[in-house]
Amino acid sequence: MKFLMNENGFTGNLPYGELLVSSNEEYGFRPYQLLVSSLAVCSGGVMRKVLERMRMPAEDIQIEVKEVIRIEEEANLVSKIHLHFILKGQIDPAKMPRVMELTRKNCSMVRSVEHSIEIIESYEVV
Repeated sequence: MKFLMNENGFTGNLPYGELLVSSNEEYGFRPYQLLVSSLAVCSGGVMRKVLERMRMPAEDIQIEVKEVIRIEEEANLVSKIHLHFILKGQIDPAKMPRVMELTRKNCSMVRSVEHSIEIIESYEVV
C-alpha cells in the first residue's frame, strides 16, 4: 500500500481502487471511520463463514455500530465500540453464543485491537 498526500488528506491507490482519507469527511473517509468499518465488516465476514460452516447460512447480516466512545483528552483515542449484528435466516438461537465466540476468535481486526479497544458485540435474529 502507498498513500500520497493531497491538499485535504491522503489518497491511497489500492488494488480495488482509490481510497481518499481525510480528517474532514467532506474530502474522504475519516481514519476512525475506517477503523470501525474494518472491525465491523471483518466480524460480519467471519460470522457469515461460521454460520455457513454450522449449516445455518444467513440470508442477510446487517451490522449497526451502536456506540463509538472516543477520549478527547487522549487525542480522540477510540476506547470502546459496540457492534450489533442483525441476522436473518434459519438460525438456531441456541447456537448463537458459539457463533459469537468463533466470530471474535477468528476476526483478525478484532484480535488486533482486543487489548486496546473494548469491543462489545450483540445480536438479534429476525
